Amino acid sequence: MSPSRSIADRTLGRYRGRFAPSPTGPLHFGSLVAAVGSYLDARASGGDWLLRIEDVDQPRTLPGAADAILRTLEGFGFEWDGEVLVQSRRLDLYRAALVDRQVSGDVYACACSRREIAANSPPAAVDGGLVYPGICRNGLAAGRTPRAWRMRVADCEIAFDDRVQGHVGQNLERAIGDFVLLRADGQFAYQLAVVVDDAAQGVTEIVRGVDLLESTPRQIWLQQRLGLPTPRYAHLPIVTNAAGEKLSKQTRAAAVDPAAGSAPLAAALDFLGHAVPEDLGRAPLADFWRWAIAAWSIERVPRGRREYRAAPATQGLRP
Repeated sequence: MSPSRSIADRTLGRYRGRFAPSPTGPLHFGSLVAAVGSYLDARASGGDWLLRIEDVDQPRTLPGAADAILRTLEGFGFEWDGEVLVQSRRLDLYRAALVDRQVSGDVYACACSRREIAANSPPAAVDGGLVYPGICRNGLAAGRTPRAWRMRVADCEIAFDDRVQGHVGQNLERAIGDFVLLRADGQFAYQLAVVVDDAAQGVTEIVRGVDLLESTPRQIWLQQRLGLPTPRYAHLPIVTNAAGEKLSKQTRAAAVDPAAGSAPLAAALDFLGHAVPEDLGRAPLADFWRWAIAAWSIERVPRGRREYRAAPATQGLRP
């Protein structure tokens, strides 16, 4: 485990940030950008930076990827506070939250397949799926067996002020519809797990990629229904390839290599709108972090949701 700063002096109201990668492959440049942004925002505020492995979606988890991510972060000089939280070890907590909302009536059984939902010709949802048309909202039809469990939403706007993107508002009923908390394959949904974990870890600030911006209203709705606090949010621009696709395992994003030293970190900070001195990419890691923490300002981060930057070999990418 990476060396961690002491958290014994934690006080009420202290900044608590986190980085929460999914172990579906090695850490690539897009993930490094999110890690750098969240880390610098926490450290520049004198706060804690927590690390969480989001492996709740077991079918997508790649064996050994979590350990590789931790080694990569440690190799780049990231220091996290406390123990690493692993979602696959916390299923009982997600189940308890689900049962709590089942008892309240907020969550109901759904027997619909994707084909049945599509047959109702619902509009497209903001997350790329289809708005759930409420087929099972008032109970299952006779002879139907539950496949998933859905969270009821209301015809109202969920709004928040994002520190990078500005004011964001979304009507969940129109944009998403009642959304899944427990999938047909028995896996807990990301939306539930992330809300439970952020509250349990006392996270006050979430700095992550703008690809998750449309998920935030669902998470705020869940926080409200579970009686949990809502953190402040900042959604950073994401890195895309030349085709405009988000860097990911699916788009064959190259892994970042700590052997490249400060160069990939300097490139990530430059991507986040900071004018990085030319020689900083060749500086020792300790010098890079010292300069970057002092220079960090989230006001400099560009608002654009997608932005392409070529990543040459000098940035420490490996196939």
